[in-house]
Amino acid sequence: MADPAEAEAPYKLIDLATGNESISSRDFTGRGLATYANNDTYEGEYVGGLRHGKGKYKWANGDEYDGEYQQNKKFGIGKMTYVGKGEYYGFFENGRKHGEGMYTYPNKDIYSGFWKFGAKTGQGTYVFADTGMKFVGEWSESKFIRGKWIYPNGTYYEGDFENNKPKGKGRWFFKNGTVLEGHYTQETEELQPDDGDETKVGYKLMWYSSGKIHDSAALVNSLDGL
Repeated sequence: MADPAEAEAPYKLIDLATGNESISSRDFTGRGLATYANNDTYEGEYVGGLRHGKGKYKWANGDEYDGEYQQNKKFGIGKMTYVGKGEYYGFFENGRKHGEGMYTYPNKDIYSGFWKFGAKTGQGTYVFADTGMKFVGEWSESKFIRGKWIYPNGTYYEGDFENNKPKGKGRWFFKNGTVLEGHYTQETEELQPDDGDETKVGYKLMWYSSGKIHDSAALVNSLDGL
């Protein structure tokens, strides 16, 4: 049998107004501090025994949510911090990112735009911190599907995307005013896996143009100088 001293501590709720303790939140309304058997904690408002209003929930693994609740679920504006995965600030609905919000990744990349039940969906901008490039346009199920791929010097590509890469018809707009029309194709290729990792699939891009600006077409294919 397990040592009673090692057994999980029971649920405990402290009424922050009176200091009274309870082993259940049933029918409780007010501000409380709850400690769960798995060492998660919640400090904030309750209505009828449910997390409802403003509060802060801390997971035992270090994740943290600070914001609004409705009937035990994240709802409204809040900030969710994921240990080692980044931080989201924006709107929630039914416990998931929904509406306008901004996500900052550990590598300092930033997505700012709209979400639909946890996925990037609608208009949004993704900024790549290491290159300064941006995706600006329409997203669906966390994939960039249509819009502009903008370089720091002002050159940009506008068209459709698949696998977060250009595919199909589009146009390059160069900083000197040149506009080049054409289309992209994607070819799948296996990427060399790291030790112990499974083989990954990448996508090789090729640009084709019927125009006479061969130098610009070569420039697009190589992405040199952009």
